[in-house]
Amino acid sequence: MCEISIIVPVYNVEKYLNKCVDSILNQTFKDFEVILVDDGSPDNSGAICDQYAEKDSRVKVVHKKNGGLSDARNAGIDISTGNFLSFIDSDDYIDNDMIDILYDDITQKDGDISVVGYYDEYGGIVKNCKKNKDKIEILSRETAIEKILEGKELTANVWNKLYKRELFEKIRFMNNVIAEDAFIIVELLLLCNKVVVNKKFKYHYVHRKGSITTSVYSIKDLDTIKAWEYNLLLLKERVPKLSNKAFSRVCWANFFVLDKLSQVERKSEEETEVYKKIKNFLLKNMKHIFNSHSFTKNRKISLFVLLLSDKLYGNLVKKNNSNNWR
Repeated sequence: MCEISIIVPVYNVEKYLNKCVDSILNQTFKDFEVILVDDGSPDNSGAICDQYAEKDSRVKVVHKKNGGLSDARNAGIDISTGNFLSFIDSDDYIDNDMIDILYDDITQKDGDISVVGYYDEYGGIVKNCKKNKDKIEILSRETAIEKILEGKELTANVWNKLYKRELFEKIRFMNNVIAEDAFIIVELLLLCNKVVVNKKFKYHYVHRKGSITTSVYSIKDLDTIKAWEYNLLLLKERVPKLSNKAFSRVCWANFFVLDKLSQVERKSEEETEVYKKIKNFLLKNMKHIFNSHSFTKNRKISLFVLLLSDKLYGNLVKKNNSNNWR
């Protein structure tokens, strides 16, 4: 039995795994276990996990058949013993006081979830290092969900957070999807009374070439749209006043997929149909998007460009980072 279980899904990350695990084992907070879930890695990742288990009694290793990120996280939850749970992706790393800060915040403020800020790293270059602030906010359930929907101050990622174990008594990550975080985060927040947000940046989110979030278009990207449609239905029933913002997030997800599709030079028949469907959806909801505060001026301009020309829209996406348009 320990206070915190830190769950790390591992797949094909032999180049990054040491940095990740070392950053966890070097935490100033000591009462934790690390569960490394080797999800059928074809490289040397599984052996590296075993080496850590031999050297440190806090490390547990699960070797399993490949089932995807969600399945690996769920396997970790199933054998965890901690009163609190945290998830860290195996190609990322954390500052040595991150767990200490998350634990102090969630226990001292009687929170259900605690959150820290994160750095975006692209090839060793940190994108948002100037935003670090020494500030703590305590959010209600509704406010936390609202901020998740806005996607600015609070994001749907599960990995920069600490959770009370009870939140996962009846909830597990959805298998066979790529937007697993988006599918679960609203459900978790609906079970919360209080979310503690620390503005200090302590998690390092490494965008590596070829990873799920930086790869080119895949049919699986449609899971992002499905996730926010799922959340929209959930909030219509549970928190109707947030339905408008939830719909804006559905529109955002459609933009996300369309941007990727716009960069596919020779689209298949299926890709062409998906492109047309998403384009028609966005143009149909142009009034909502233009009236919404959830989208930037540049994003609204991009919709007008889409109305005029698919080629111009594709060129616009190519020249800009669409993540900054929202």
